Amino acid sequence: MTDFLADIRTSYDTVATSYAELVVDGADWEDAAFDLLAKLVAGSGRAVLDVGCGPGRTTGLLAERGLPVTGIDLSPGMIEVARRDYPELDFRVGSMTALDVADGSVSGVVSWWSIIHLPRDVVPLAFAEFYRVLAPGGVLLMGFHVGSETTHKTSGYGGHPMNIYVHRWTAPALTELAVAAGFAPYLATEIPDDRLLFQK
Repeated sequence: MTDFLADIRTSYDTVATSYAELVVDGADWEDAAFDLLAKLVAGSGRAVLDVGCGPGRTTGLLAERGLPVTGIDLSPGMIEVARRDYPELDFRVGSMTALDVADGSVSGVVSWWSIIHLPRDVVPLAFAEFYRVLAPGGVLLMGFHVGSETTHKTSGYGGHPMNIYVHRWTAPALTELAVAAGFAPYLATEIPDDRLLFQK
């Protein structure tokens, strides 16, 4: 495992319990985004992946919409909390840079503020993995911090030590990488411009 993945894993193992207690609320636009995803993948019969699922909050919201969903996170600590809080759902430890999922086997991928910790030169690898596991017509829904700067996060979620980088992105920059991976932008009026939706 490369150092940046080890740092991400250790950092989120450290804050997993506090994170689950502190990050509990979404917003109206979040509901709209997940409603749209559910509409687009309805009837496919294939699973949706919540990649970088953390303690399972978004996985639970997707399941509430009737989607067969699997949560994947690099942090075993986060997966432990997710399994505790959502015992009826499927959670697995894994990396978005090397998903243990068959080619063309899922109808949707959600990356909800999870791609932000990958080094910028590694993000194309994640897009390639998302594209690989999606069936034709499948949908990728992304959330991210907007901007162009990178910050080093050394503590968080109750003051626990962390060692991760937060990379902000502009929508055009992420769209360029997604198109290079083979995706087509999906224009959605239901969600803000800085939450992106792509289709295979």
